[in-house]
Formats: sequence, C-alpha cells, structure tokens
Amino acid sequence: MGKATLAFRLARLLLHGEDPESPAGRRITAGTHGDLLEISRAMDEKKGRLRGEITAADVRPVQSFLHHTATEGGWRVVIVDGAEYLNRFAANALLKILEEPPPRAIVLLTTSSPGALLPTIRSRCRPLALSPLSADDMHAVLPDVPEHVLERAHGSPGRAVFLSRDRDGAIAAFVADILKGRMLDAAMMVLIDRIAREADGFALLCDLLGEGLADRARQAARHGNLTQADTAARMCSELDTLKRQTEGFNLDKAQAIRQAVELAAGV
Repeated sequence: MGKATLAFRLARLLLHGEDPESPAGRRITAGTHGDLLEISRAMDEKKGRLRGEITAADVRPVQSFLHHTATEGGWRVVIVDGAEYLNRFAANALLKILEEPPPRAIVLLTTSSPGALLPTIRSRCRPLALSPLSADDMHAVLPDVPEHVLERAHGSPGRAVFLSRDRDGAIAAFVADILKGRMLDAAMMVLIDRIAREADGFALLCDLLGEGLADRARQAARHGNLTQADTAARMCSELDTLKRQTEGFNLDKAQAIRQAVELAAGV
C-alpha cells in the first residue's frame, strides 16, 4: 500500500526535507540525515537475500540515537519498516523505548500484520490503516501490469509487482490445482523443483496458497461452517510458520513446498 513510502514522507515533513533538492532532502535521500534512523531486515551477505527477522542487534542503535540531541535542533525520527519481523528480543528492546520515549522523537512502525506485534507494542502506538488503491489508481500507477494480476493485488501496488514475478503464471496455476484437491504427481514434482530454484518462487507460492486458504476460511464462515473456517484459518497460520522457518533457517525449499501442499490437502 506504500507504507514505507508514507513513513519516509512523514519523516521529510518533520525534518524539513520535502524538497528532494534541499540540503535536508538530499541527506534523507542519501540515508545520511543525522536525525533519521531506519530499522529493517538486514541483508544476509552469504545467502544474498534479506534475513528472516529483525534482531535485537538491529534495534540496539535506536536507544542511543534517541537519547542524543537532534543534530539539526528539531525532531528525531525512527522508521521500523516491517515491524512484524521483529523477533522476541528485538520486540522487547523496542518496547522499552516505546514505554519511555524522549521528547521530540517519533517512532514510525510499518507492518502488514499488526496481529504479529506484541499487544504491549500495539497498545503504545497510534494505528493508521492505509486503504487499498482504487482500480483506476492501480491502472495509473502500474499501466503495464496485466489485469488479472491487478485484480489479485487487492489494491496494493507492491503486491502487484510481487505477483508479476510469476511471469508465466505457472505458480498461480499450481496453487489453483492444489486448492482444487489435485494430488502430487511426477509433473508436479518437477514443477516444485523449478519453483524452489526461482528467486521468489517459494515466497510467491506461500503468498498465493495463503490467500487461497484465507479465502476458504472466509467463505466457510459466511456459510456458517465454523469448523471448516477454523481449520482453514489454522492452516494459514501453519503455512506462515513454515514460511518463516524455511526462510529464517535456510531450509530446503522444495521440501517445504511439499509440506505446504500436504498442509493444504488436509483442509
């Protein structure tokens, strides 16, 4: 939805860097402004991808940053992008900061999963929900993205770009077959290996499969089948756990995909 974009826009307003060509604006763009600190998942140089979580070491600089005098005499701004990735130790470290924030300091947390945050963190924040973009706005922002991808993005430009990485639609078709109850065969096993080797294949599969399970839970709830709704919802949660563990511990993605398929077949 542009959560990080909005967070940095607010930071520019607070730090008088609205004009990208102004001195403050150029420092914000370059990531060198002394009163702005961004915390997010770090890059794992060995694996060549983002780490699966934000650690306490990542959060530790916030404490000293907020307790120093602002370099330009105004606000100090911390942006925690992807707060749902905070592990337990990082979340507790951030909570201590939120409990006793220093004056003229603001902490902006972005998250796609508010429920994944500690209740004590949520209770100390002022929530701001971002609405999905309209169909017309989606077309204006992403004129080259196919219509069927825009429809599945649910008003989120970032998700539309992500889904576009399934270039030939093979992953979406695979997920559709699984949700229809198709059992694994030799052809599907070959496709699983291909998906596991693709840079975003596993993440795309989990996203699409999770969406399908969530939709199944909603449909069951609407029809009063609470048992099936509860089962599908639990499968969504288990799929999310499987994804996090696989990415966090660099587990075999092909094996994880087979586990995800078996999980969905149990609904």
